[in-house]
Order: sequence, then structure tokens, then C-alpha cells
Amino acid sequence: MGFLVDSHKDGGFGVLGGCVRSLVRRKQVDSAHAKANAHHKLAKELSVPHLIAIGVGSTIGAGVYILVGTVAREHSGPALTISFLIAGIAAALSAFCYAELASRCPSAGSAYHYSYICVGEGVAWLIGWALILEYTISGSAVARGISPNLAFFFGGQDSLPCFLARQHIPWLDIVVDPVAAILVFIVTGLLCVGIKESTLVQGTVTTVNVCVMLFVIIAGSYLGFKTGWRGYGLPTGYFAFGVDGMLAGSATVFFAYIGFDSVASTAEEVKNPQRDLPLGIGLALSICCALYMLVSVVIVGLVPYYALNPDTPISSAFAEHGMQWAVYIITVGAVMALCSTLMGSLLPQPRILMAMARDGLLPSFFSDVNRSTQVPVKSTLATGFVAATLAFFMDVDQLAGMVSVGTLLAFTMVAISVLILRYVPPDEVPFPSSLQDTIDFVSLRYRSNGEKSEVDGGASSTSPLLGKNAVVDYPIIVKQDQGNYVLKEESRRNIAGWTIAFTCIGAFILTYAATDLNLPGVVRFTLCGIGGALLLCGLIVLNLIEQDDARHSFGHSGGFICPFVPLLPITCILINIYLLINLGVATWTRVSIWLLIGVFVYLFYGRTHSSLLDAVYVPAAHADEIYRSSGYSLA
Repeated sequence: MGFLVDSHKDGGFGVLGGCVRSLVRRKQVDSAHAKANAHHKLAKELSVPHLIAIGVGSTIGAGVYILVGTVAREHSGPALTISFLIAGIAAALSAFCYAELASRCPSAGSAYHYSYICVGEGVAWLIGWALILEYTISGSAVARGISPNLAFFFGGQDSLPCFLARQHIPWLDIVVDPVAAILVFIVTGLLCVGIKESTLVQGTVTTVNVCVMLFVIIAGSYLGFKTGWRGYGLPTGYFAFGVDGMLAGSATVFFAYIGFDSVASTAEEVKNPQRDLPLGIGLALSICCALYMLVSVVIVGLVPYYALNPDTPISSAFAEHGMQWAVYIITVGAVMALCSTLMGSLLPQPRILMAMARDGLLPSFFSDVNRSTQVPVKSTLATGFVAATLAFFMDVDQLAGMVSVGTLLAFTMVAISVLILRYVPPDEVPFPSSLQDTIDFVSLRYRSNGEKSEVDGGASSTSPLLGKNAVVDYPIIVKQDQGNYVLKEESRRNIAGWTIAFTCIGAFILTYAATDLNLPGVVRFTLCGIGGALLLCGLIVLNLIEQDDARHSFGHSGGFICPFVPLLPITCILINIYLLINLGVATWTRVSIWLLIGVFVYLFYGRTHSSLLDAVYVPAAHADEIYRSSGYSLA
């Protein structure tokens, strides 16, 4: 493979060709640190307990105190526990993918960072832009939900002091929420103090929430054994709505597991990312799944599912058994859960903004890291100001579905990135154009020597490194000494790349056709057949061809390895696309407007300010030699 230069140049295709090339240019692992000074580095303060606090706190929100009633009444019945288990397993598929990429590419940016490395700049920009929307709306919605719960301690919904209570402004026809804005500013201040300090506060708040859930489990179990578990002795049986209802409940409660990706966003601040990130993600998700299942076991057993109060299922279940005082404890848990989730929503976004600004896709303002606190203070303040403004002026409940779009898009791209990492990892490294002289020198040396090279694995080569061979003299399949036939490497990469693409297309066609009941029967079944065939063929082909040997040296070695590839990532892609399609037309209309704005921002700013604009791409095998020749370092 030869050196490839200046990926942004038109190459005879005009402006359109330059735009297309900018969409697919990829950065290398840790390339953001190539020119990083000490004041650009985040503090490495986090260990496994901190990551568990972030993961559990970001995942277990107050929704669980309401979700069990709604899903049990409408979908699952007593089988709610199985719904939580299936949803937890589905979330674990994404968690496995996150764990491998987070340990191999431990930089701020989470799914945006992984997409930029494995897929390309265009997709990475859309993922980052969608995540910005997700975390902003999520933080605002959570903050708006705190004041009604706080009001309970003052005697009722309208009992807060007048300067804190919600007020209706007639001439604007809006309801302002001072408590929501104040809490956002408090959390923003905590995040600016330092990652260790803010995580300690979040861990404390999360601990209170977990203790309340343990109280529900223990006290509820006592009541259940005392009263004979009335909810499980119903004539409708355990699967009151059938298996279909239980699966529909799983799709609904899946969103209760969203939040563990916040752990990956702190990768750059973890002391030992190769060990701690997979442990933090896995343990946080396991704790959440166990708590969800145990709470659901107790609540649907205490009260028949059809009698559960959809707004306050846990409180009403205890009140029905004469434990009115338990309502106060449960409300404390709900408030703590909301505060912890608020911190978990505001924590990742400044790091997403910082990562995008480091790569030149956003103004450098967002990439500044405070020297004393080693936190992206400017990005954090900007995030807090926007979230507080939305929380104060807007009721963003109707926009809540947009949060799920960002998360599911990120989950999908992370699973695709794992497939790319395993089968077609990037084999070219971007260098700044300032090293062009060194690259030319190394290339000229190989051209003039015309001898065996270590980087070529000892194979004789007389072709220059500049430019690929125009003639292919070898067959697609070659025979090894042992008599086995294997694909030629270039052909293997091409086949694997196209197979991954068609597998994703097949997953989309299958899920869309299976979901859209308005399609004519013939068209629907035909599309299902085409999509299923593409998906099955993709799985078979990827199982038959070898994974790329370069995957072992990709990024940081020694971390977590995702099991059951390609089956696990493909299943993850299928589940996430199914959930994305089912979010509804209204949600997708709103998200499309936001993404369209993002496209214009990228075209008019990001594309022309990207740090890869003048990058020179060389084969990864020659990267170390160029570094040595130039004295350039990524450290």
C-alpha cells in the first residue's frame, strides 16, 4: 500500500468530490492529543466506584417509580420482571460494544469519537450533533420534573414558596419553573469544580436513591409474604397480555437502561481505562437491571397489575397496605433519582463539545480546559446556560422522544464501529501537512532502495510507496503452504466492507417492513424476505471470512474484547433500528429539523475548519518510522 496524500483535494471531481471526501475522512486513535498541551488534558481521577456511580446515577431516574405501573397495566401484567430482563439483555449488547471501543479508544467524545475513527467525519458529526440535542433536552426535562416532587414535602403540588413555585405568564402563555433553572445552575457549578468532586456528590445522591429502592424491595417483600402476593394469584395468569405484550413491555422499558453510555464519555478521565471502563459499564448495567427486576417483582405482587396507579404505582401500593409514611421515603428516592440523572445528563455534553472542538468541527472556545480544575469549564457553562434556559421557559416533555433518537443512533453506530474494527480497521493514518517533507523523505528512501522492507513483512517490493499499483497480478483467492485457500487481503477487506454495509441495509429493510402495517401484504412480505436474506447472508459471510489481524494492534491493547462477533453487534443493530423506526413520525420530524441544521453548520463551518482538512494519509505500517524520522510524538 502506498502513501495517500491530501484526502480533501478534489481530484478532478470538483467541489462535490471534495465534500464527499470530507465526509469519509477518518482520524486516528488519540489524534486529538497530537498537539495537546498540558492545559488541554483532563484530570485522570476516576476509578471503578466513580464509574459505577456515574452509570447507575445516569440510568436509574425517577421514571422507574412510574414506569412499573404504566407498563404493567398496559403491556406486561405480572410478567413485568421478564420485560425488564429482556430489555436489560438488549441493553447489554450495546454495553459490550461500548466496553470494547471505550477501552481501545479512551478519549472524550464517546460514540462521536468512535464513529470518527471507524466510519468517517460526516457520520461522526451527525452522531455528535444528535448527542448534543439528547443531553440538552434530557437535562431540561429532568430538571422540570423535580419541582412537583419537591412540592410534595410542602403539602402539595402548589405549595412551594412563591419565588420557587411554577408561574404562568399569560402574555407569553408559558409556565416558568424557577426550581428547574436553579438546580441546573447548581449542578453546572458542581461540574465546574472538578470531575472527582462532582462524581463524589453524584455517588452520594445515587446511594440515597439505591437505598430507597432497597427499602421498597425489602419492605415490599415483607408485605408480600404477609399478604400472600395477591398480584400473582390472578385468573389471567402470569402472562396476562401474552408473550407479545411482554415483548412490547420490553421495548418500552428498554429506555430505562439508557444512561450507561455516560460512563464512556468520561473515558479520558479514567485512571486505568483498559480495565476500569469495561468494569464500570458492566457493573453499572448489572446493578440497574437487578434493581429494576426486584422492584418490579415486589410491586406487581403486592397489587394486581390492573389496580396499580399509573402515576404513583409504588407509593399507592404501600399506601394500600397501610404504610402511608412510606410515601415520604419513596418521594425522597424520586427526588434523588432526578437529581442524579440531571448530573448524568449534563456531564457528557461538555465532553462531546470539547471533542468536536478539538477536531476543528466546532469553535476552539469549547475545547478549552481549565488549568486548575482540569475540566472543560467553558463548555460546561455553555451547556448549563442552555439547559437552564430551556428548563425555565419550556415544557419539554413533548420533546422527550428526541432524547431516544440520539441514544439509539449512537448505539447503532457503536455496534457498526465494532464490526468495522474487527473486519476492516482503518489501515491509513492521518498526519499533519507540516510533516509532508518527512513523508516524502521516507517514501523516496523506499523508492530508491527497492529492497525488502520490515514494514512489508519481508516481501520484495520495487514499487514506490507513493501511489498504489495500477495492475493486480494476483488472484482473489490464494493457496497457502498448508493447502488451505484464503482470500487475498485486499479482496477480503472489500468483501467485508460491502457485507457490513448490506447487512445494515438488510436490518433496516426488515425492521421497516415488519413494523409498517400500512404496506400492502405482498410488498411487506417481499421486503421482509429481501431484508432477512441480506441480514442472514451478511451474518454467514462475516462468519466465514477471517477477521483482520490489525484488530489486535488497533488503538490501546489489553482491554475488553466484545464476544460473539459478528452475531452480537448485528443483533444490536437490528434491535436499535427497530426501536428507532417505532419512535413515531412526529419525533422524527423534529429530529430531522435539528439534523438538517447540523448539516448546514457542518457544511459552512465544520468541513472547512476540520483538523483533517490538510491531512496527509499514510499506511499505518509506516507511521512509527515517520514519527521517528520527524521526532514528532502523540504524547
